[in-house]
Amino acid sequence: MAATNIIDINENMLVNLDKGLFEILLKDRTTGANLIWATGDYAALGPGFKAADHIAIRAVTGPHGDIIRPRVAKSREQKWQRVRDKAEVFTPAWICNKQNNLVDNAWFGRENIFNKESTSGWETLATPVLFPGGDGRTWEDYVISTRLEITCGEAPYLISRYDAVSGEYIAREERIGLLDRKLRIVRENVTSQKDWLIWAEKALESIYGFDYQGDNVLLSRENIFWSMREEFCALWGEEPTVEQMRRWGEIISWNIWQMDGLKFVVPESCQTKEVVVEDLFEKQVVKKECEGCKKNAPFKHNGIYCRIKNWRSGRESRFVDSLKKR
Repeated sequence: MAATNIIDINENMLVNLDKGLFEILLKDRTTGANLIWATGDYAALGPGFKAADHIAIRAVTGPHGDIIRPRVAKSREQKWQRVRDKAEVFTPAWICNKQNNLVDNAWFGRENIFNKESTSGWETLATPVLFPGGDGRTWEDYVISTRLEITCGEAPYLISRYDAVSGEYIAREERIGLLDRKLRIVRENVTSQKDWLIWAEKALESIYGFDYQGDNVLLSRENIFWSMREEFCALWGEEPTVEQMRRWGEIISWNIWQMDGLKFVVPESCQTKEVVVEDLFEKQVVKKECEGCKKNAPFKHNGIYCRIKNWRSGRESRFVDSLKKR
């Protein structure tokens, strides 16, 4: 059964649960390889830990099973280094709740849907959420409505297992993340495990997020997976099957992806290339900088544009192409 009150999900726990699942959670769906570190924080550990290196299972399990930790567990020096290098700032849960409430207020056309806000917290409303929402929308419409957390860090807006700033564990019934809210709606409206699996999976398919640094992407994926597992165990009194956990892992590894949010490409994938220029008299090898990087043109990078998946249609596409349509 899923342990409670866990903030830091040790990677050894996931490997022991199912190595195949952890392999899925490490996967970059755009490149087909593993996530890269995309940070120099771990370089002192030796080969395999540099920013451009892929995160290998052996690098984060066994004796290294505790090197990837939530921000709250990092040293003060590490926190400030990441603030300076990547402007990494984490948001307390009460602010996440306020902003998520604004999204839901607009969707439902009324306030106080899931909780009532206090000065620096909230009071969860225990009564079931009433539908329809705005324009007569149903609970099914809410579950499948798309949500995206940009530069997601450890995904505190999507899933709120703990306060990303204080480190305080948040009980399952009190959580305020966008996926947490969808899972609450599912458990209030279905009665069988079969229907729960269908609609919880639709909820999972509807939430997206990206981050630059590989450890943050992995932490986000782990948090979302663990919350799905906690919910299943709490409701049904048993463990999900390996097949089901891997299915969740597949969805999560597509929906929470690693991306340079300014370029829409895999971090560090843009290159200065050598090209041969020939005229009447000679051949020259000249260096050609990435046009997108040179001109700050997001649609002209020579790096690897990140791909996402639309689960309703089953189609894959470049994330940047969805921006062109806006």
